[in-house]
Amino acid sequence: MFRNVLGFTSVAALCIGLSAPLMAQSIAGPYLAGRHAAVNSDYPEAARYYTEALARDPKNIELMESAVLSYLSLGRVDKALPLARNMITLGTKSQVAEMTLVAAMAKEGDYKALLERDTSSIGPWVGGLVQAWAHMGAGDVTAAMAAFDGLSEEAGMQGFVMYHKALALASVGDFEGAEAIFDSGAAGAAGQTRRGVMAHAEILGQLGRSDDALAVLSDGFGADTDPEIARLIEALQQEAPAPFSHMPDAQAGMAEVFFTFAAVLRNEAAGDYYVLLYSRIARYLRPDHVDALLLTASLLENLGEHDLAIAEYKSLPADSPAYHAAELGRADALRRSGKTAQAIEVLEQLARSHGELAVVHSTLGDMLRAEEDYEAAIASYDEALALTPETARARWVLFYARAIAKERSGDWEGSESDFRAALELNPEQPQVLNYLGYSLVEQQRNLDEALDMIERAVAASPDSGYIVDSLGWVFYRLDRYEEAVEQMERAVELEPVDPVVNDHLGDVYWAVGRQREAEFQWRRALSFVDLTDADSEADPERMRRKLEVGLDAVLSEEGAAPLKVAADE
Repeated sequence: MFRNVLGFTSVAALCIGLSAPLMAQSIAGPYLAGRHAAVNSDYPEAARYYTEALARDPKNIELMESAVLSYLSLGRVDKALPLARNMITLGTKSQVAEMTLVAAMAKEGDYKALLERDTSSIGPWVGGLVQAWAHMGAGDVTAAMAAFDGLSEEAGMQGFVMYHKALALASVGDFEGAEAIFDSGAAGAAGQTRRGVMAHAEILGQLGRSDDALAVLSDGFGADTDPEIARLIEALQQEAPAPFSHMPDAQAGMAEVFFTFAAVLRNEAAGDYYVLLYSRIARYLRPDHVDALLLTASLLENLGEHDLAIAEYKSLPADSPAYHAAELGRADALRRSGKTAQAIEVLEQLARSHGELAVVHSTLGDMLRAEEDYEAAIASYDEALALTPETARARWVLFYARAIAKERSGDWEGSESDFRAALELNPEQPQVLNYLGYSLVEQQRNLDEALDMIERAVAASPDSGYIVDSLGWVFYRLDRYEEAVEQMERAVELEPVDPVVNDHLGDVYWAVGRQREAEFQWRRALSFVDLTDADSEADPERMRRKLEVGLDAVLSEEGAAPLKVAADE
């Protein structure tokens, strides 16, 4: 479906499918460098090299389009616009150039020009919604409503169209009409998004129905509030709710069009480089669109452009109610770029400035746990749990994370208590069942209970190789070797390059007398060991020792009872 929405060729294809004349010697160097940069999502370098190539061949349409794409990906609509205008002047039919021109007209408030322009080439839904909002900007509400209604007759996106119609009505003060759309469910999935729920609550507030608005927020978010939601709740509790701010004008409406479709494209698993173009235009049209900012930064992060993502996150002012979300994103981008110490500093500062938010402490705990600072991680999880309501089912995640940190720090008694607390809240959660069950197996404790836990985990998550491995391992510990073989072979099918799973299969093969196959698996396991993975349970020295003297001898050296194995056939 997203291909019809998007309407233009992939960035990579535009970058590499260029005509032969382009390869003239004078531009070959910068062209190839730009192409390489674009394919690797290095948009600053791509823009620089394509601009250099254009200086040598200023009428080359393919280069113009590639440069426009690179500039849009950077959010530099001002740089893309002259090139887009040149392309249209030269008679080029380019959807990306049309997107740029439409964005510029909307930014300038030139609704007359927009209405005279055929916007369908940027996608039937996007173009149609842009036209409807242009009518709103031109002051012709009747024509706008007719445009929305016409689009809503087309199959596929009726809910999103009606959502925009509701926003348009609210933007001119027709809150009754807007509420009728939300109340009827005509806004569909769009009305259930975070932005849809908040817009609905603002509309109800304008109608003097603050209690209903608060109920909508409660149904949508439950106890999972944040500063932005809390600010709206506070406003609704006043005698005179704040003005409707969700959609102040037609330009904001057009920004919402591009943001809406960025979200649609991402949910449809379109490439992040596609989605980025839409989110960038949304940000251009409405710089204070926080959700577009967060989406843009997240996309850049996924594309490996960590520095651009960090800059995007950092651009949100500290007094914004969504500041904590941006800082959480910035910390993650710093971590992914290898700057873990800086990421922890960001989170520690956020814990001081936004210490009332459980998610800040839990995120800090996760990062400290990954850095093996278990005591500090436990303290952060303690803070998160103290801030999370006793009735919140999501507490199981915090108990689970703290249990792992306690287990790694050597506090098994505290760890087991937290695992069991997590299971009280979420009894069939496969990760918790597996971790606790596997830990009991490793300690040779409560093996029947451990087997029950892991069997339930496998039932809940049958395609998890790690959980299936745990089931095989508990059978092995219970001397039920033939049953262990079946599960371990299945686990290796699911996780073929995991060293621990392959090592376990080797042990099980040895236990049933298949010694040659056991040695083969131990060698395979050794080949998959990543010595840089500090969290791995893989023990390459033990694998080598088993290859030298066999599993029985290793168990004897470790003080464990030797296995009784059949003769190798």
